[in-house]
Amino acid sequence: MAFTAADVKTLREMTGVGMMDCKKALSATDGDMDKAVEWLREKGMAASAKKAGRIAAEGMAMAEVVNGVGVVVEVNAETDFVGKNEKFVSFVKGVAATVAKENPADMDALMDCKYDGSDLTVTQQQQEMVLVIGENIKVRRFARFTDGTSVAYVHAGGKIGVLVNLETDLPAEKVEAVGKDVAMQIAALNPRFWDKAQVTQDVLDEEKKIMMVQMENDPKMASKPEQVREKIVLGKLNKFYAENCLLQQEFVKDGDMTVEQYIAASAKALGGTITFKNAVRFEKGEGIEKKQENFAEEIAAMVKG
Repeated sequence: MAFTAADVKTLREMTGVGMMDCKKALSATDGDMDKAVEWLREKGMAASAKKAGRIAAEGMAMAEVVNGVGVVVEVNAETDFVGKNEKFVSFVKGVAATVAKENPADMDALMDCKYDGSDLTVTQQQQEMVLVIGENIKVRRFARFTDGTSVAYVHAGGKIGVLVNLETDLPAEKVEAVGKDVAMQIAALNPRFWDKAQVTQDVLDEEKKIMMVQMENDPKMASKPEQVREKIVLGKLNKFYAENCLLQQEFVKDGDMTVEQYIAASAKALGGTITFKNAVRFEKGEGIEKKQENFAEEIAAMVKG
């Protein structure tokens, strides 16, 4: 029985075992998925297979600068309690160090990398953590900056990890406070765009359409000439930028300036130049569909059984 790349991916997701070993298992079992899982478990490679199906939406987002390389990762676990476990936190830091050192091209490449300071791959180390902690654990995503100066910020013990990347002629330690302030702004307000120049025409067209409809439904505005309404829309778009674009947002620590003005003022005070280049914001569990469990019903079912 033949098998496909999709089958290899499915088996990997079910067991947490590396891609090459999943291929071997499917080859040895003629593509039979159940037998492949059994084969891997017999080899001692998929002891965590039963846990792999559980939803992992807790854990932590970690941002760090490792030897000048900015890294942000998200590693998920099933419960918030495990997210505070020292061994789990150490594992997440090791994943970040691996990303910094190995520069993996994607998640598959990362999982096949040697885990920092170990002969095991990241996949194998993840399996070890599952066995030690007793929960499904999954390295979910990562981002990495090598150019410029990166500043990391972790909010609420790993609920949000932010990595800000700056271009500057100043030493990293001098711009760290500026980078952290910007990162805190990103963590708190989660802007849709970094700069108004990134807002695409289709987004602007949609916003204009909504604003025009709103005015048409407002008796006071509907009677105004179209050119007047157009000017009002332009004013509303400036508000849209101020709410949705980081650099145009009101700086949280000083409402008299925007984030862009804060960066420029800080650079001037420090005697150099600082330009915001990019950032990444990871929030743990973001986008993961969490299963709502009724434990009372579960216990009642167990009693009846």
